[in-house]
Amino acid sequence: MNWIIRDTKKLYCHTNLNNLLNSWIDISEFEWILSDLDVINFTKKKLPIDFNKSFSVITSDDFKKIIETDIQIVWGVISAINKSENPKFDKNNLPFVEGNDNIWINDNFQVENAIFEITAWDSSYTIIKFKDSELSKKFKLYFDEAIELDKYKF
Repeated sequence: MNWIIRDTKKLYCHTNLNNLLNSWIDISEFEWILSDLDVINFTKKKLPIDFNKSFSVITSDDFKKIIETDIQIVWGVISAINKSENPKFDKNNLPFVEGNDNIWINDNFQVENAIFEITAWDSSYTIIKFKDSELSKKFKLYFDEAIELDKYKF
């Protein structure tokens, strides 16, 4: 199941990763691919992301540091993959958000072997897609206000 979150009662900012991920998932189970990022770093702490690169593969430990920093994701694709795998995506067509109509299509993952993907769209919407139905259920139980992506109307 795929979900979209806009304004929620549990998130003061739905594109703040600490609020979005800290309660329902064990982030240490995954490695993380971050691409097409535009963030607001309110604390100005150095993040373990090389913004000079088009994408970054981040360990769960570094991702935890990012989550614990007070940042807002304005634009970006964040993909979770199993630690035992290498990310599978076209290096000539990196995961991106702005101008990508495919992010609004159910089950369309930009990283082929992602377990789930988070897409921040202009800090207005957060789209979360799952291949793992149990993770999707856990997410929906925690964020009961999430709307199914294919039922959301602008």
